[in-house]
Amino acid sequence: MSSTSSSEQPSDDPTLDQIGPALSRLRRRTPASSKDLSRNLVLNVIADAPGETTVGGLAAEMGVAQPVASRTVAACIEDGLLRRAASQSDGRRTVLELTEHGEAERERFAAEQRKAFLEITVAWSPEERTQFTRLLTRYGADATAWSRNRTPNRD
Repeated sequence: MSSTSSSEQPSDDPTLDQIGPALSRLRRRTPASSKDLSRNLVLNVIADAPGETTVGGLAAEMGVAQPVASRTVAACIEDGLLRRAASQSDGRRTVLELTEHGEAERERFAAEQRKAFLEITVAWSPEERTQFTRLLTRYGADATAWSRNRTPNRD
């Protein structure tokens, strides 16, 4: 057997063609409404950001145009989920922060998603659930790092 790493092995397995559609289906399952989906995405991006998040950075992370991100942010601010604040590193910049209500809503979304996950995977063993969770979480972290390395300026 060869000692090549998994990243060097050929990726001719046809099941790999299903990853895009599968990830798309995952995004559509919970929360229930598209409004909740957008809010959840925004709240998680801001909460998970390693530093301050601007509307431009949010747009880059979400893969949308800045006007789309601006409208979503405006709706989240109007609903009390986010607030604008002066950057601690450059007072001329405006950054986005979660409010207490935003953090509570983020936790509510997470609880809904966990409940849906448990219902969807009811036939899975606890080990399968844990393994899937670990791998999906790792994939998300690696995808974030990959994306950040590809996007030089996020503001």
